[in-house]
Amino acid sequence: MSQQVHTDEHRDDIGSRFGMWLFIFTELLLFAGLFITYSVFRYKNWQAFHLAAEELDVFIGALNTVILLASSATIAMSITALQQKRKKLTLTLMGTTMLVGLVFLVNKYFEWSLKFEHGLYPGSETLVEFGKGEVLFFGLYFFMTGLHALHIIAGLGFISFVFYYVIKNKVTHDNFVLLENAGLYWHLVDIIWVFLFPLFYLIT
Repeated sequence: MSQQVHTDEHRDDIGSRFGMWLFIFTELLLFAGLFITYSVFRYKNWQAFHLAAEELDVFIGALNTVILLASSATIAMSITALQQKRKKLTLTLMGTTMLVGLVFLVNKYFEWSLKFEHGLYPGSETLVEFGKGEVLFFGLYFFMTGLHALHIIAGLGFISFVFYYVIKNKVTHDNFVLLENAGLYWHLVDIIWVFLFPLFYLIT
């Protein structure tokens, strides 16, 4: 009992939430800079970007968008389930989120593989033949979607960590800020993709 009281005395939920929001803000600044860079290059090479964008598969991009939006809903519902002391449902929803995140990565792997098969990757002789604009487009495409994929992997690791803590009852209905932070990070990943998808796949 004394150990529990001692633990609660050192909890700082407000500080934890503030730290996560601060981290999210820095991540948004990073991607905002990349979005601005993309916009400048697109303005200067609009025709080349238009032609390069036609090489992307809109269906796969749209499917990944739906997938991430669904995972955003499941991680949000897991927080509500934990608050309601429904541990099994919480773990099921968290597991679903992780599974959906893995599906996103698998889709991205196959999409990238197709681009490599067609020589549409930075440094390839095929891409160089197209011209500077196409090189810029696919350079930004691989860098920005690759950076986003790394954030997906980090988010899956974060959620897996919290998943273990829920199993061990270290994250509970009255101590769920860690799950909230994992949810916030996952929402960040979703929001970034919501901007990446139209920039690369839809705006022609």
